[in-house]
Amino acid sequence: MQFTAQDIGLMLNGSIEGDPTVTISKLAKIEEASAGALSFLANPKYEQFLYHTQASVVIVNNSLVLTEPVKATLIRVENAYSAFSVLLEKYNTLKLNKTGIEQPSFINPSAVIGQNAYIGAFAYIGTEAKVGNNCKIYPNSYVGDNVILGDNVTLFAGAKIYADCVVGNNVIIHAGAVIGSDGFGFAPTATGTYNKISQIGNVVIEDDVEIGANTTIDRATMGSTVIHKGVKLDNLIQIAHNAEVGANTVIAAQTGISGSTKIGENVIMGGQVGVVGHISIAKGTQIQAQTGVNKSIEEEGKKWGGVLVQPYQGFLRSQLIVHQLPELKKRIDELEKTIAELRNKQEIIH
Repeated sequence: MQFTAQDIGLMLNGSIEGDPTVTISKLAKIEEASAGALSFLANPKYEQFLYHTQASVVIVNNSLVLTEPVKATLIRVENAYSAFSVLLEKYNTLKLNKTGIEQPSFINPSAVIGQNAYIGAFAYIGTEAKVGNNCKIYPNSYVGDNVILGDNVTLFAGAKIYADCVVGNNVIIHAGAVIGSDGFGFAPTATGTYNKISQIGNVVIEDDVEIGANTTIDRATMGSTVIHKGVKLDNLIQIAHNAEVGANTVIAAQTGISGSTKIGENVIMGGQVGVVGHISIAKGTQIQAQTGVNKSIEEEGKKWGGVLVQPYQGFLRSQLIVHQLPELKKRIDELEKTIAELRNKQEIIH
């Protein structure tokens, strides 16, 4: 794909300084760019690279005042960072713009495929599955029986959607993610073994969700595991059966959400957070990385963090003491004040 500086300027409503006919075929960081590359400068710390970069075209802010000659053609815009973000999105869209059905792939005759779809080699579309318009299903992906995919859904290579799951519009599911695998349900027996509890629910993913590579979302025992609109999940996350993740919540890698936990809207979780089952987390909660959440968080908009590993009984006793620390600190301060007063009196007597 090749564009001229003039093309980019029109796309971004920017003004051009230099050769408008110069062509670019790639994007690059300003300090690493070579001929034929388009870059940008938004952070003043990187201005030094502007005067020596090999990039053919650089997007800069209108407010930038040059202090040395520049070889590259400049495109001036109101906000260089935002403008470059727009270009990244357009570039990615063009790069991933695939259509048609590759062979070998399998589409059950009862499945319904929308317009302008791409189905890669070795993909599988099951019985009564419904695939919306403009969907892209990359090679080795699996769409099970009765699955519903909305419009503009992308399943990258090797993504698996088990039977009966529902995926909304504008959803991106990255390579290796598994949606709708069995929930972790086993009933202990008198002999010490476990009987599997059949998981007959599904997973419902609403619009505008993005799910990272190798993330797993378990189907409900009954009912649905629900990922609400606008949720962003990183790689390597586990969400257990019957959990619910509120709209516009963001969760970082290696976090585990146990069964039947309800997470509110606009929650932010760092990496490796562990959440026990059957609790709720309030709207707007922020949880620091590696935090263990073992009870419900009911106050909205609060920040939480911290976990200590120790023998369980000692841990319980420590938690009791931790809650008493503010009062203990107050008492210690009072005692220190009393001791200081007594010492002053003794000095006066002597």
